[in-house]
Amino acid sequence: MIVGYCCGKLFTRYELSQRKKILLWLGVGVLLFFVTLRFTNLYGDPFPWSVQKNNLYTLLSFVNVQKYPPSLLYLSLTIGVAFVFLALVKKEGSGLSKIIIVYGRVPFFYYIIHFFLLQLINISLFLARGHSAAEGMAGEPGIPFKFAIPGEGFDLPGVYLIWIVVVVALYPVCKWYDRYKTNHREKWWLSYL
Repeated sequence: MIVGYCCGKLFTRYELSQRKKILLWLGVGVLLFFVTLRFTNLYGDPFPWSVQKNNLYTLLSFVNVQKYPPSLLYLSLTIGVAFVFLALVKKEGSGLSKIIIVYGRVPFFYYIIHFFLLQLINISLFLARGHSAAEGMAGEPGIPFKFAIPGEGFDLPGVYLIWIVVVVALYPVCKWYDRYKTNHREKWWLSYL
């Protein structure tokens, strides 16, 4: 988030062609830093990568970095890819950029709303599998409700499908909130949500 705030100046001070060059070089530089540091296995992530049974699995081991708490390598990989993506895809006025801008103008709002929607989907699917609400409410100490049974769930394509559906479903809500924020600038607290 801090990098996002700091990069705001790139979008207000520089023209599109200059900004693209800066973003591309920043992205490539951060990715080279990631590759160099990850290759050494000395610092940046608690789990070292290792050579696997084939090149694909070795690559997956190399990019398998810890998200929670975010490791230096995780941040380097994701921020580097984001900079390169912005440099290559960002074309002002394109349909894709308009869609991305909507989410980018209301990130915290999206972040909060998507948790509620995912929990609602989780509860609905839990109950649809034939489980009772009482089973879902029987959580572990410190977790009041789980609505999850070990061994149940979706494979990776199913998770991606749910993710895409949630992102698409929240677009109209995010667009509405963006318009609301824009039209009600007198409400200072909206800038924080």
